[in-house]
Amino acid sequence: MFRVWGKTIKNNKTTADHVACIEDYTLNRTKKVYMGLEEICNKLDLAVPIWLDLNKKEFICHAKTRFTQDSFIETIEFDYLEFQVIEEDY
Repeated sequence: MFRVWGKTIKNNKTTADHVACIEDYTLNRTKKVYMGLEEICNKLDLAVPIWLDLNKKEFICHAKTRFTQDSFIETIEFDYLEFQVIEEDY
């Protein structure tokens, strides 16, 4: 199973979170990441953020990144969306 966790943070406190579980083993890791991010954003009623170069580099190195206002087209009501892989299938 492939699981990713997304949570919105405001003033150093979690305001909302969701864990997305992807069980389709035919997908590659990149597609699972994008599907997980889309599911989290749908559950939290957010627009899907844009992956900036900084986000890509952080995610490749640490399997974790933060999407700030720069990654969203709409104004957000939180400081950032933290997104990370919590379980991977190999």
